[in-house]
Amino acid sequence: MLKSRDFMQANLSASQTARAPIAILGVPFDNVNLAETLALAGEMIASGQPHYATTVGVDFLAAALDDVELRRILFDAHLVVAEEKAVVWASKLLGNPLPDNVIVPNLLPQLLAQAEKKNWRVFFLGHDAAMAGKIQARHPKLQLGSATVPPEKPLLEMDHADILRRLREAKPEILLVAFGSPKQEKWINMNYREAGVPFVLGTGTTFDFLTGGRGAHKSTIKSLWKFTRAVLRQWWQLRARKKSAPPPAAAPAVEPDPFGNFVIHAPEQLGAVEVKTFLAEWLRAVENSHVMFDLSGTVFMDSTGIGVLIRLRKRARERGHQFFLVAPRPPIEAALRQMKLDEFFTVQASVAGARILMESVAHSPVVTSGVLEAELQIRWSGEVTALTAIDLGVHTESELSQTSPGMTVVIDLSRVTFVDSTGIGLMLRFKKNLRRRDIALTFANPIESVRNVLRHTRLEEYLLAGTK
Repeated sequence: MLKSRDFMQANLSASQTARAPIAILGVPFDNVNLAETLALAGEMIASGQPHYATTVGVDFLAAALDDVELRRILFDAHLVVAEEKAVVWASKLLGNPLPDNVIVPNLLPQLLAQAEKKNWRVFFLGHDAAMAGKIQARHPKLQLGSATVPPEKPLLEMDHADILRRLREAKPEILLVAFGSPKQEKWINMNYREAGVPFVLGTGTTFDFLTGGRGAHKSTIKSLWKFTRAVLRQWWQLRARKKSAPPPAAAPAVEPDPFGNFVIHAPEQLGAVEVKTFLAEWLRAVENSHVMFDLSGTVFMDSTGIGVLIRLRKRARERGHQFFLVAPRPPIEAALRQMKLDEFFTVQASVAGARILMESVAHSPVVTSGVLEAELQIRWSGEVTALTAIDLGVHTESELSQTSPGMTVVIDLSRVTFVDSTGIGLMLRFKKNLRRRDIALTFANPIESVRNVLRHTRLEEYLLAGTK
């Protein structure tokens, strides 16, 4: 059986690479139509491995502009499609139109009809029995795994273990989560791997779509204004300074270096034509080794080009490979900053610099500086997420075995590049457990993107304070 990441790689060469993705406000949208979206859902289910998809609308995009964790969740999603026609409009303005029929009112009824036809079990999480009954009436042959509404609690206080137990007992192929955004997306990101459901999708509060009603999600005026301004800024940042140029050369754009890595030399212009010419070759490179993507000769890049950079970086991460952007020119750097993508890419001034950094990346998830008098200092590094939390927790518990009542523990976050809600939960657990043992714990020196996640969970003051 294919592993999850290998499954998605196998299928990217089919429907997801038929048309290039597009980055809208830093979010990589898959340019797939409704039939292709349903086919991808079927392929994920056939794999038996856990995946999650997201439907993204204006409110979500506006919120993600300020929430680093939300942007990362969208960045890592196995499938991202538009929830509203306003997003489709933005894609047209930015030069790479998304199909306008993969919006929630079309997608969910079709997904349920396909589940009914193929005997896929569906679990409704956050939908009550009355709603499940309405759905069953419209789809009498649909196999309902369950419909569960957990008690209303903040994300980190929910009984995740009980929900996961119910899911393992029901063994659904499809999980539809209706906690509302962004709670449902953060819950999915925390739990989809352990839940083991092949296709997970957040449905917000779009119950009308599930039961065949005509109601539609309405974006708030504030979000719509914020979204429109940001899209226009992106369009202006990447607007036509594009020169007319001959079609890109067919000569190889990828070359191996002496250390078994690949250097990709980007063309002078990186838009839809160039993506179509070189994407398959670039994808093969990130699948097989670390990659340095040399932008030193690139003078123009549009939203399609940026969407492809996101896809390449994502594919490299899934394969456990490093991906560096090398020597982007100031206008391209400015565009990445404007879309808040500079947090997700590692940028180096030269190929040599990228190679040095590549060799120096630390592999240990936790580093102990030692005990200074009555203080234990621990340094975490890398990403603190659902993927790393278990190993990091074990390492940290081992280091904490040196502590005794009255001591102080400082966990240095200066080398932590990202933390998600699972990571915040781990931090909270250590804080509370040590407090019970009369040991003060503080987390020190978080970078701004980590502090952003702490701020959105409203735990910044508690976790960073040494006396609370």
